[in-house]
Amino acid sequence: MSWHTNAIFYELYPRAFADGDGDGHGDFAGMRQKLEHLQWLGVDCIWLTPFYPSPLKDDGYDVSSYYGVHPAFGQLEDFKMAVEEIHRRGMKVIIDLVMNHTSDQHPWFKEARRSKDSPMRDFYVWSDTQNRYRDTRIIFLDTETSNWAYDEGSGEYYWHRFYSSQPDLNYDNPAVREEMLNTIRFWLDLGIDGFRIDAIPYLFEREGTNCENLPETHQYLQELRRFVDQHYPGRVLLAEANQWPQDLLPYFGEPGAEEFHLCFHFPVMPRLYMAIAREDRESVVRIMTETPPIPEGTQWATFLRNHDELTLEMVSPEDRKFMWDYYAPESRQRLNLGIRRRLAPLVENDRRKIELLHSLLFTLPGAPVLYYGDEIGMGDNISLPDRNGVRTPMQWSNAENGGFSTARPDALYSPVINDPVFGYTQVNVESQREDAESLLQTIRHMVLTRKNTAVLGLGRLEWLHDLPKETLCFWRKDENGAFLALHNLSARPITFALPEFEPGYEDLLKTGEIVRETIALPAYGYRWLLPR
Repeated sequence: MSWHTNAIFYELYPRAFADGDGDGHGDFAGMRQKLEHLQWLGVDCIWLTPFYPSPLKDDGYDVSSYYGVHPAFGQLEDFKMAVEEIHRRGMKVIIDLVMNHTSDQHPWFKEARRSKDSPMRDFYVWSDTQNRYRDTRIIFLDTETSNWAYDEGSGEYYWHRFYSSQPDLNYDNPAVREEMLNTIRFWLDLGIDGFRIDAIPYLFEREGTNCENLPETHQYLQELRRFVDQHYPGRVLLAEANQWPQDLLPYFGEPGAEEFHLCFHFPVMPRLYMAIAREDRESVVRIMTETPPIPEGTQWATFLRNHDELTLEMVSPEDRKFMWDYYAPESRQRLNLGIRRRLAPLVENDRRKIELLHSLLFTLPGAPVLYYGDEIGMGDNISLPDRNGVRTPMQWSNAENGGFSTARPDALYSPVINDPVFGYTQVNVESQREDAESLLQTIRHMVLTRKNTAVLGLGRLEWLHDLPKETLCFWRKDENGAFLALHNLSARPITFALPEFEPGYEDLLKTGEIVRETIALPAYGYRWLLPR
């Protein structure tokens, strides 16, 4: 089994994690001081969101250079020391690679827009009309009215799939493709263990298509994978592609034409929340049933929340309205086609639901990806613009600024949460590590149990269909054994008969407890059972 197929990933937003120099911004020096927390939690691989030079209009996803570190995070030497410390603690690290677009402040684009005759002009996609690629959807519906933006200086439009300050690179240009391989070489030479590659369905454009998932995109991704396998064996590539599972299958590739080791499974995420809201497993069972088998050695990456909005792009309009009404009744809680809230506020800080969702994350197929702060039940700040409300400083202790920084509170990149429910005096790592019954200790227990239960890595999924719709129960099985996961999606206790098995089941989360014949699940309860 390859390491990534049963790894616990942790999305770490460097700006929010820990401030080592007291300037109010998280940095690599601060991160190094807090890595013990992730090692203790049981994390196998850290995913770092962008830290490249950037004007930070899109929190670093607007890259102005692929070859360096934004000064707020330190210097390249600080990054290298962080990688070394992560490895010393037995963890791996992958970094974000924003391949689809750059910032309009990137030297390439500054030169490209200088003149139609610029030698860098072909690094981007230009047109004298907005009528090209009309079948392509607009992703940021709240802020953008077109995928074309007019450049006054050179008198043409440039193509962008996201913000107009993020022009798309032109992958029809061999020099662009080569530059991206150079970027990959640069960072892998520094010792990282791979990349989470952003927005990969949109690399090429073709008239008469929706400009997503094109054959040319897959051809280049196969070239990229061959380059990594040949020169850096053992490193991994994780695809961020908000697509249906059957449309993601080509991104795994096939023998001799491999692409990614892992792909995010976006559609399952909103359906976990939907199942709890409706007290009905149907939506989860359906999307998992529609999920095709994937090649040997690959894996889905699953998650509950991340740095973006909780996307509702992969649900029907009726289900989207239901989710908005249930989880985001205020318009300011919504963004684009999603919800800009953290996990704990989404479920009204109900500890039972937070645990239930994590139990589903750790027992359904896929490599789980945790989002920083969710292990302690951090809140959000929806008074902040865009998605900044779910990117607030990590809450380490009840000290000023939540122990994130020694800077003046008004010097922080973002205010620390300080409300009566989710404020840092109530919700922080230090107090929860000292409390054996805390959410943090419970999540850690789940993580370590998951890591010691090999069948949860690649075991096949078998549903228990003959149970009430309020339950989400299933086997995970492989040649080495079986595991039974039981979940009550409802606010009422449920009792039902277990599949016959003598001499019974061991409860993995309640060491030594033996369960036989019937099980009583409390409201939003769950059990992890191993046949004896």
